[in-house]
Amino acid sequence: MNLLFIGDIYASPGRRIVAQYLNGIVSAEKISLVIANAENSAGGFGITPMIAEELFGLGIDVLTTGNHVWDKREVYDYFAREPRLLRPANYPPTLPGAGLHIARARNGVEVAVMNLQGRTYMPSTDCPFRRADELLGSLPESVKVRFVDFHAEVSSEKVAMGWHLNGRVSAVVGTHTHIPTADERVLAGGTAYLTDAGMTGSYDSVIGAEKHLALSRFLTATPVRLETAKGGVELHAVIVTVDPSTGRATAIRRYTTR
Repeated sequence: MNLLFIGDIYASPGRRIVAQYLNGIVSAEKISLVIANAENSAGGFGITPMIAEELFGLGIDVLTTGNHVWDKREVYDYFAREPRLLRPANYPPTLPGAGLHIARARNGVEVAVMNLQGRTYMPSTDCPFRRADELLGSLPESVKVRFVDFHAEVSSEKVAMGWHLNGRVSAVVGTHTHIPTADERVLAGGTAYLTDAGMTGSYDSVIGAEKHLALSRFLTATPVRLETAKGGVELHAVIVTVDPSTGRATAIRRYTTR
């Protein structure tokens, strides 16, 4: 079975290109389940219930997030109503939402989707490695297919998570930097790995924001308000092929649409 993971959907340009191409990708690539990181889908900062519903309506089955998930206050109550929207599992348990959802794919197979966040140069959270162990320990043995979105800043922490979960999950794919990496591979234990899936949004930008505004921040060291860039929009995703009987990945490849 094929799993499609869409990298960080950034604001309205990212949502539009998903709307334009997702159905065709699902059909052409025989996708059984669609997962997407949507923590930047609301103007580049956070997600709202209305935008989550829009993305689910396009055919995305599970939405993951990251450190920007808390930016829009109106999403807090939405978590209780919509278990398909995840937040990183290693935030305090007193916060709304969950970091694990078991989805039923189009072929009937149950897929555990997990969302974790790194700690290096990121907000203070519980240990993602130990939290990953806890999540895996809570899963029924029958759920073989397991996908992890690891939302983290540094490549070393992401690579370490790949090795930590090697042989225990079907895939570990990194998000957060908005820059796609070219290190996709299937580890010896049957875990597909990629350091960062990249961004679905404007690449004529500085990681999604207008270039001149981002440059002004760097050149003046002042808090310039960023705005969403509009040009050069690309969809960046990953397709992971998994044996549903074992949960082992057999292939991983990057997928880009411009």
